[in-house]
Amino acid sequence: MTSAQTPSSHTRFPAGGRAFPHRDLIAIGALATHEILYLLEEAEPWVAFNRQPAKHADALAGLTIINAFFENSTRTLLSFEIAGKRLGADVVNMHAAQSSVKKGETLIDTAKTLNAMRADALVIRHGSSGAVGLIADKVDCPVLNAGDGQHEHPTQALLDALALRHALRERGEASSDGMMVGRTVTICGDVLHSRVARSNVLCLQALGATVRVCAPPALMPLGIEAMGVEVFHHFDAALAGADVVMMLRLQNERMDGQFIPSPREYRHLYGLTSKRLALAAPDAIVMHPGPMNRGVEIDSDVADMPGRSIITSQVEMGVAIRMACLDVLTRKARRIPGWGAKDSAGEWV
Repeated sequence: MTSAQTPSSHTRFPAGGRAFPHRDLIAIGALATHEILYLLEEAEPWVAFNRQPAKHADALAGLTIINAFFENSTRTLLSFEIAGKRLGADVVNMHAAQSSVKKGETLIDTAKTLNAMRADALVIRHGSSGAVGLIADKVDCPVLNAGDGQHEHPTQALLDALALRHALRERGEASSDGMMVGRTVTICGDVLHSRVARSNVLCLQALGATVRVCAPPALMPLGIEAMGVEVFHHFDAALAGADVVMMLRLQNERMDGQFIPSPREYRHLYGLTSKRLALAAPDAIVMHPGPMNRGVEIDSDVADMPGRSIITSQVEMGVAIRMACLDVLTRKARRIPGWGAKDSAGEWV
């Protein structure tokens, strides 16, 4: 076995299952900072592993993972499928259009059906906030949230943090402890409908970054100031001195009504152009969770800018972070020493 196939030991984290004591991964908001850092560290060996010619491990051999996606997805579904298969698991994809949900089956009955199939892990994407947590309460195996409504998308935030950390490391600017204290990140776009924005705000703040959010008033959630972010409606002001610029797409499929005058007007006010990027810090990093609307929220020359854009790195890191999450959450089922065992006082050992 390679080092990427066995649980790593990081001396600065609690030992065994105490390093990540959660059965599920539902929300970044439920994680402590050291738990976020632990998952990022666990992903590092898989980054190197995925860059090898041969990319097959047996860490999850004999386990079955069901990817149950009640919403359409390309990147997330493919990323989780690749992650599971590279770990050696049997992976089954369930699409809502082909499921009994279309026939009127309730979400709870679907959860009971999936549970009866004795899966070892479930990856769930659903259009309703809280749906993944509801399923997790009804099943006996670990559940990973692949996006639920406008609530959270935890693995997206983790992969974004991992990609940013790698970019800073390549520049010789990464912190030795993995934190991002002193960094300013501007998130701009359809914040109102974005679970990615919410998870990234929570993740980046936990890592010590200052987070700004920018959107037209109609696309900014009410009361978002309570999350501790700096709120802007003027993009140029939000960009001033920013170390990282993360653009979000307009989620037209979630909009009921007219939220912007037109895509052309939106680009004029909130599109990231090379001229506008110059307002940020020198060498500011450009990110986008995808899919991109080129020429609307971001211009192609910015999205593809060498040395600045890390959008393709985000995609690469997505496989590694999802491998790490599947690996960590299934250790109890695989009877890894220290995972799932408690002493007489109820403490993880």
